[in-house]
Amino acid sequence: MREQLLSMLAEKSFRLGEFKLSSGGTSDYYIDCRLTTLDATGALLTGQTVFEEIRARGWHADAIGGLTMGADPIVVATSVISAQQEKPVHGFLVRKAEKAYGMGQRIEGFRLKSARVVIVDDVCTTGGSTIQAIEAAREFGFEIVGVLCLVEREEAGGRANVEKAAAPAEFIALFTANDVRAQHVKRDTPSIFAVSAKCDLCDRPAVINSPGNRCEVHRP
Repeated sequence: MREQLLSMLAEKSFRLGEFKLSSGGTSDYYIDCRLTTLDATGALLTGQTVFEEIRARGWHADAIGGLTMGADPIVVATSVISAQQEKPVHGFLVRKAEKAYGMGQRIEGFRLKSARVVIVDDVCTTGGSTIQAIEAAREFGFEIVGVLCLVEREEAGGRANVEKAAAPAEFIALFTANDVRAQHVKRDTPSIFAVSAKCDLCDRPAVINSPGNRCEVHRP
C-alpha cells in the first residue's frame, strides 16, 4: 500500500517547473497531494497507509485531525478505513479561524476533551499549517500523541519547527519530497539496455531485458 501510494503521488501530484510556494520562496517542483488524496484509489491507499502507520507506532489514537483543507481528505479516508476496527479513529477538522456565527467553533467533528489525537497534514514545508493545528488542538484540550505528514519537503526549517511545536509527541513523514521526485523521474525514464543484446533463447535482437534478454518472438 505504501509503495502504491508513493507511485500515485509521483504520477498524479508531482510536477516539475517553476512554482511560488506559500512560504514566499520558489521551487523547481510542486506537490499537490490533493490530486492523490481526493482520487478514489488514492483516498483508499492514503487511509490504509496512514491508519497502519498510526497502529504501528502504538499511538492508540481516539481521533485524527488537521488544518483544513490539506488535512481534510486524509482525515476522512483514515477514519473510514478504521471504521470496522475494534477501536475506530474518529475525525476532526481545524478551521483557520473560529467561525463567526453559530457556536463559533474552531474544531469541527470529534470534540471529546482529553482524547488522544494525531495531527495530520499533506505537505510540510515551513510547518506553519501543521503548527496551527497543533496549537488549536491543545487549546481545545486534546492530548496530541503523534504528528504525521504525507510528504516532507526537507527545507525551510519545517521539521525543526514542527518537532518543537509537537514535543513531546513524535513527528513523522511517510515520504520526503526526494522520495516522490525520484519515483517521478524513474517512471518517466525509459528503460535502456545494450542494443547489441541478443535473445537468450535465439540469436534474434533482444527487445526486453526482463526476466531476461528476449526477442519479439520470445517475449512474455
